[in-house]
Amino acid sequence: MKQEQMSRGEAPKYNGKCRKLSKKEIEDNLKKGKDYIIRFKVDSKKIKFKDLIRQEIEFDTGLIGDIAIAKDERTPLYNFAVVVDDYDMKISHVIRGEDLLPNTPKQIILQQALGFPSLEYAHLPLILGPDKSKMSKRHGATSIKEYKEEGYLPEAIINFLSFLGWSPGDDREIFSMPSLKKEFSLNKVQKSGAVFNIKRLDYINGFYIRHKPLKELTELCIPFLIQAGLIVPDLKTEQYPPAYGGMMISPKYMVNETKEEISTQKLEQIVFIYQERLKKLSEIAELTEFFFKKELDYKKDLLRWKDMNDKTVVSSIDKSINILSNIKKWDKDNIEKELTKDTENRGELLWPLRVALSGKSSSASPFEIAEILGKEKTLKRLNQAKQICQK
Repeated sequence: MKQEQMSRGEAPKYNGKCRKLSKKEIEDNLKKGKDYIIRFKVDSKKIKFKDLIRQEIEFDTGLIGDIAIAKDERTPLYNFAVVVDDYDMKISHVIRGEDLLPNTPKQIILQQALGFPSLEYAHLPLILGPDKSKMSKRHGATSIKEYKEEGYLPEAIINFLSFLGWSPGDDREIFSMPSLKKEFSLNKVQKSGAVFNIKRLDYINGFYIRHKPLKELTELCIPFLIQAGLIVPDLKTEQYPPAYGGMMISPKYMVNETKEEISTQKLEQIVFIYQERLKKLSEIAELTEFFFKKELDYKKDLLRWKDMNDKTVVSSIDKSINILSNIKKWDKDNIEKELTKDTENRGELLWPLRVALSGKSSSASPFEIAEILGKEKTLKRLNQAKQICQK
């Protein structure tokens, strides 16, 4: 029936086939066990209402047809159920996506018939994927839980979502919760769809991460280090972090691979040197995994800076070993001072050092890494790098 109507260029609606059945015909059909539905008769008229975003909206009820309101006397359908529910819960404002706009005149008709008060409506623009189609699972994570599990902070998600279809009217991009409560208003919500840009969310999340107190940020990162199998908590002193309930936070931890104890202070040092780089909390494991490894696994070619060969790499590593072996005060500033006295060929000295300590081509500075590893582990990794280069 609907296909036929659409083929003629008409709006698909119930054609009123059973609209004028007599009481006897209805009773006979029920006795025969025929399927049925309860509809609300809709006369042709204009329904007008003011949408808080789209202003004056008018519908011709002649295009709607009789509304299905229940499967039977005990099973109400959506449009009827929500009208009763809104009244029962004393709802004043209905704020929803624009894809539900066609339901609004149906609900207004039922409200009027039941003598219920009118409500305020606001139909928000749809959230769109990068290809401008309606946001769906194929565009990525779709539930708040999934974003949380990826390491997005609640305040970043709220800030990001508030800008999907809304603007404060100026260039501000980051808002505190009190500021959002003060500034947000429906009259500044746009009509057109808003594109969900994950890079934008990453930027906002990175901003909030950079401004987190180090102790709190470390507590938020620890569950991801545990999940990655890099550390294990001391279960005897189990505690729970404020923002990520259910993941264990303990005053004591062990490095999973070496079974060495690692303090929360040491974990704070590790998190600190990557705080500026993190876009989401889940990245902490991949960025810092080398701190928790007994031995690093990388190709010897990675140790080479530009045109260096195995011989010059070994020479560079020996130079680092000699300098670092003689350092008495082991901290970042002193390590950097001693290693950079010779301003020539810094790349040839520091590149092999960085790779030897991290096994990566990109990392925090080798001075910060060496301070956290400690003198003994730093020298041990340099000697391991020599062995790799000499194979």
